[in-house]
Amino acid sequence: MPFDIARARAAYPALAEGHVHFDGAGGTQTAAPVIAAVAETMGTALGNRSGGNLPGRRSVELVSAARTAVADLLGAVPEGVVLGPSATALTYTLARALGATWRPGDEVVVSRLDHDANVRPWIQAAEAAGATVRWAEFDEHTGELPAGQYADLVNERTRLVAVTAGSNAIGTIPDVAAIAKSAHAAGALVCVDGVHSVPHGPTDLTALGADFLVTSAYKWSGPHLAAVAADPTCWQHLHPAKLRPSADTVPDRFEYGTPSFPLLAGVAVAVDHLAGLDPTATGTRRERLRTSLSAVRTYEEGLLDRLLDGLAAVSGVTVLGSPGRRCPTVSFRLAGRSPADTQAALGAAGVCLSAGDYYAYEYFQTLGLRDSGGAVRVSLYHYNTVAEVDRLLNELAALATGR
Repeated sequence: MPFDIARARAAYPALAEGHVHFDGAGGTQTAAPVIAAVAETMGTALGNRSGGNLPGRRSVELVSAARTAVADLLGAVPEGVVLGPSATALTYTLARALGATWRPGDEVVVSRLDHDANVRPWIQAAEAAGATVRWAEFDEHTGELPAGQYADLVNERTRLVAVTAGSNAIGTIPDVAAIAKSAHAAGALVCVDGVHSVPHGPTDLTALGADFLVTSAYKWSGPHLAAVAADPTCWQHLHPAKLRPSADTVPDRFEYGTPSFPLLAGVAVAVDHLAGLDPTATGTRRERLRTSLSAVRTYEEGLLDRLLDGLAAVSGVTVLGSPGRRCPTVSFRLAGRSPADTQAALGAAGVCLSAGDYYAYEYFQTLGLRDSGGAVRVSLYHYNTVAEVDRLLNELAALATGR
C-alpha cells in the first residue's frame, strides 16, 4: 500500500502556513496529537511525583508512559531510559559519569563524521581524566565512515567508542553494528547518536550493538525533550553528581530537577503518532512502529532519489558526499553564492532549510568549508512531497541562472 502522504500531512497544523520545511534534521514540525496532549496536560492538576495524591500519581504515570514509549521506539526497556532536556545535555551527563571511571592511559574513540554533541563531551571528559582521544576518519569524497578502521583504533585500553547512526550533515549511515562488534571485542562501551537516524526507519538498540543510544523527540514530531536508552545494568555502575535528597535509583539519578510533565505527555503521544503512520499496521506498539517506520523509510527513499537526481541536473550545484546508505539528508553548495545567501534566497521563496555547519564541526573543518560558510542542507521528512522537492529544484535552477 503506498504511503498516504495526504493523511500524513493533515496531522501537522504548521504546514497550513504554506512554507516548505526541509529541515527535519534541525527539528520537525509538531504533530497535532502531540500539541493536544501537551495542552491538555498543562490544564490538568499535576504535582511533584508522589503516591500520596492524585496529581502526584498522574505525574508518576506521565514519566512512566514516556519511558515506555521511548523504549518501544528504540527496542529498549523502560527501566533503562533516561529522560532529559536535550541530546547534548544528556550526552554531557553520560560523559561526565563515564569519565569519572577513566584513568590516564585509557582511550576513547570519536568520529569526525559526528555531530559535535557526540564528540566534544567525550573529548572534554577524556581531558579531565587524562585519557587519550583517537579519531575515526571519514572518506572525504564519499562521506563514508569505514568500519574497518576501528580494528586498528580500538584496543584493550579503549573505554568508549562514540559514533553516529546517521550523519546530520550528509545522511551517511555507518555500519554501526560492525563498529560496535570491534569495540565490544576490545571490552569497550559504545555510545550511538541516533538523533538523526531514529526518525527515518525502525531502530533496534540491540541490533545496532549500542550500549547507549541517544534520541531527540523534536526530531520525530514531538516536543523538545530527549532520551538515552541502555540496558539498566549499564547505568548501575555509574554515579553522576547529584543532589543528596534526589532519587538514587536507576534511571532517576541521571535526571536533574523536576521534569516537564506536559512535554513528557507529548513524547508518549509522538511515539503513538509514529506507530500510526501506516494505518494498516497491527500488533503491539513496537510492531506497529516497525511497520510504520518501514513505510516511512521507503517513501523517503523515493523523495531522496528524486532530490539527488534533480540536484545533479542543476548547473553550479555541488553535492557533498555520496554515501551508499544514507538518511534522506543532503548538503550542497551553489557556485557564486555563499550558503547563507542561498538559504536566504530560498527562504524568501518559502523554502526553509539550514545553512552553515549544523554542529557537524569536524566534518566541515576536515573539508575546509567551515570558514567559507559550510553548506546548505536539505533534510527530508515524511510530510514532504514530490511537489515540494520539485519546487526546491526549480528555485535552485532559477538561482543558478540568475533568474
